Amino acid sequence: MIVRNKILDKIRNIGIMAHIDAGKTTTTERMLFYTGKKYKIGSVDEGTATMDWMDQEKERGITITSAAITCPWKDTRINIIDTPGHVDFTIEVERALRVLDGAVAVFDAQAGVEPQSETVWRQADKYEIPRIAFMNKMDKTGADFKNSIQTMVDKLAANPVAIQLPIGSESDFRGVIDLIKMKSIIWTNDEGSEFEYRDIPESLFEEAMNVREDLIMHAAEYDEELMEDFLEGKEIESEKLKSAIRKGTINNQIVPVLCGTAFKNKGIQPLLDAIVDFLPSPVDMPPIKAINLNSGKEIEILTNPEDDFIAMAFKIMVDPFVGKLTFLRVYSGSLKKGSYVYNSNKGKKERISRMLFMHADKREEIQELFAGDIAAVIGLKNTITGETLTENNADIVLEKIEFPEPVISLSLEPSSKADVTKLSKALEALAEEDPSLRTYIDKETGQTILSGMGELHLEVIIERIKREFSVNLRVGHPQVAYKETIKKEGIGEGKYIRQSGGRGQYGHAVLKVEPLENESAHFIFEDKTTNGVIPKEFIAPIETGVKESMQVGPLGGFSMINIKVSVINGSYHEVDSSEIAFSIAGALAFKDAIKKCDPVLLEPIMKVEITTPEDYMGDLIADLNSRRAKINGFENKGILRIIDAQVPLSELFGYATVIRSLSQGRATHIIQFSHYNEVPKKVTEKLGY
Repeated sequence: MIVRNKILDKIRNIGIMAHIDAGKTTTTERMLFYTGKKYKIGSVDEGTATMDWMDQEKERGITITSAAITCPWKDTRINIIDTPGHVDFTIEVERALRVLDGAVAVFDAQAGVEPQSETVWRQADKYEIPRIAFMNKMDKTGADFKNSIQTMVDKLAANPVAIQLPIGSESDFRGVIDLIKMKSIIWTNDEGSEFEYRDIPESLFEEAMNVREDLIMHAAEYDEELMEDFLEGKEIESEKLKSAIRKGTINNQIVPVLCGTAFKNKGIQPLLDAIVDFLPSPVDMPPIKAINLNSGKEIEILTNPEDDFIAMAFKIMVDPFVGKLTFLRVYSGSLKKGSYVYNSNKGKKERISRMLFMHADKREEIQELFAGDIAAVIGLKNTITGETLTENNADIVLEKIEFPEPVISLSLEPSSKADVTKLSKALEALAEEDPSLRTYIDKETGQTILSGMGELHLEVIIERIKREFSVNLRVGHPQVAYKETIKKEGIGEGKYIRQSGGRGQYGHAVLKVEPLENESAHFIFEDKTTNGVIPKEFIAPIETGVKESMQVGPLGGFSMINIKVSVINGSYHEVDSSEIAFSIAGALAFKDAIKKCDPVLLEPIMKVEITTPEDYMGDLIADLNSRRAKINGFENKGILRIIDAQVPLSELFGYATVIRSLSQGRATHIIQFSHYNEVPKKVTEKLGY
């Protein structure tokens, strides 16, 4: 049982993030053991890890969904979210970082920065999350602490600063040097629960002094008094050095780096100390930006338990025992069990019946939530991921979470009529949990289409549909989620005029449609009419009609992106004009313009990074070339070679089996979405478009 601590500076909301297999979940398991949350160390390999509680996670040995847990360390409460490392589940990282105050980036000390490390690091950059780094697996063959730190500089443009040095490496790794206290830490039992502070070995003392001097120089930039002491040659106090490191970390100027081996139970207690010492509490973070819906102005929300309640729902989970759980990050105020909250996105009131601190899949009932808390609540029926909850009907909306577009699809066919209903309920529940999933009915075939972020993502979802919801179904082959766009501009006109005895319908719009140079925006709509040719209240319906038309492109019926639409002319009727008439007119005008805009098919291009012994380079490159790959470059990493390439997703189905065969199982690869590109004409013709 955790004693509630309302002192905000004694809370840490952190995420554990990294590349797949860097040891995030193992590191978290050790944290739970040493903080007293577990009495036995869990293992990913044995399927007993607390944070990997789903059946699929236990079977595959990977993290699929971000698990939340609360644990105490000294006088601080740490809320930990262990995020997935596999690129197919990047949405879990995105929404976790949106609500966290700090993060621990775990790296494999032999590999350093790996592809997904870069992805999660950029996500943390976007939300300006302060970070510390943990070089894990120091006992692994080829572990290199200095080289791993250098990869953070080279690949992440980070400013890593070592606050520890390893004592030995690979099989000789036995402890760390604490550069703040200038003492060595040696673990004295196999469980890692006992350790001693000792003098630094003579052979490492000079190196430790040099690295500590570098640490002080970096930290002194954030503390004038420390800078003066350093320049005057005074002895630097540990607490003063820690305070300066904390300032630099919270300002996102430096990244303190620690090391250890979670699997061998070394280095975790100092990591917990570093989380408390260097990562921010809720009050250290800048105010959260929000929009006042009444005035349309941006406002700032301070983390204060005395203010009105404001929270964000950042994750939905269906628990087989208690039903729908909504995970909240509370930014302001407090809330008691049984209270009503106001969903300002939907303008609806909801009642919270229960509140829980989550310990992975276990739960602890609580009576009240305070600013800074992360917890799950029960009773919210209409709230989904990214929505804002307030009290007193406050029309305030926090900045929403952005979700990536799916790139791959499957067709689903229920085996019986009973399975049709069960499938519908399953998809509704899973789509609510995972906003990166999309489902729709193909109008031509009547099949249910499920779209997601990758083959593994959909594979896991299919297993959950079958197991958790007991649905019998047939699954079609994976299909690429193509998009459509245009290559030149065109003007289209749409008129919708109906007379039927009483009041008629009249809508008339002229649109200019052109390619969008800033592709990241996907769609821009502008009103360029003058002299009131179309009243302002009919402009939004035109946009609605355009957006509906963009869902079905002219080539293959795929949704359209990277398009700018401008309303340049039109007319209206004082009596007969209506919103529905202008919505239809907008759709007709868009379809008319698109015919003149040279529409083309787009396909998702994936970034592929292959790590292989040199013996298999030739075969792997030849195979990539046969898949329309663009080879960007090569890199050496010890005895291994890294191939960096971009390959169309349509050419990568079943690639895991092929690469295993070509390299006798010795090559590894990572695939993640890069961008959309125009499909070559020959391929378009082959597809029949």
